[in-house]
Amino acid sequence: MKDPYTPEDPTASPDEANADPADVPVADTGVAQQTSRELEEQRDKYLRLAAEYDNFRKRATRDRDEARARAQGDLVAGLLDALDDLSRFAHLDPTTTESKTVVDGAELVERKLLKSLAGHGLEIIDPVDHPFDPAVHEAVQTEPALSPEDDHMVSRVFQRGYVFNGRLLRPARVVVKQWRDGGPPNE
Repeated sequence: MKDPYTPEDPTASPDEANADPADVPVADTGVAQQTSRELEEQRDKYLRLAAEYDNFRKRATRDRDEARARAQGDLVAGLLDALDDLSRFAHLDPTTTESKTVVDGAELVERKLLKSLAGHGLEIIDPVDHPFDPAVHEAVQTEPALSPEDDHMVSRVFQRGYVFNGRLLRPARVVVKQWRDGGPPNE
């Protein structure tokens, strides 16, 4: 059995053997320096990573803004021909121009606009004779259906709806047929 008063290190004095380890000075300062160096390296790596992330975030925001601007530019460029045609009709002399010419020109401009917008992802919602769908239609009025098969079918469109790249921009405002038990009301 070991004597508790005998130090393990035979060269150590009795005071050093019984001293609190926290009070004993570190003999090797190399370990402390290495730990300090590793801590500084980790701090440097952290700061570099934080700076890289900040640069990435700024670059991603800038790239997204540039892509949005390019897409808007492409959209506007596709509308320029229709805008030119519209400008020609706006400057016609009403005293020498027939109304049919103006109406035909307006239809031409409408077709050009719709074709250009369709090329960019615009879809028209024109649901006549289709079942009413509250996700893309807004019922503004009902009218009697002539048969049960026509119940909840769209009969007329007051205002077309639009979907752009799968996102509803405006629902179609429609009149919906409604079947009442016993048939249509007598008028």
